[in-house]
Amino acid sequence: MARIGAALAGAAVLLSLTGCAGWEYKENICSSGEYPVLTVGGTGSACVSDGEKPGAGYARYPEGKVPQEVGDKWDVYWETHTLDEKGKIIDVSPPR
Repeated sequence: MARIGAALAGAAVLLSLTGCAGWEYKENICSSGEYPVLTVGGTGSACVSDGEKPGAGYARYPEGKVPQEVGDKWDVYWETHTLDEKGKIIDVSPPR
């Protein structure tokens, strides 16, 4: 019985020292029941409840270019790009 306890304690120490390798926390852009929108002419963003339209000054991301998780390919892309009033993708100066 002491050996089992020692083995379990050793495993706990090993896990605490190595972390949970292969497990990475990813933060979603929006909560469940919401979708992301971006600021027209700027790099801001917000989340809108499913079924609602974006508010004034906001637009849906173009199809296939919607960020899903913080730091993903499209989240990083939209830090330096936005949509103009006609829905065209334009470059913007990076935030300072």
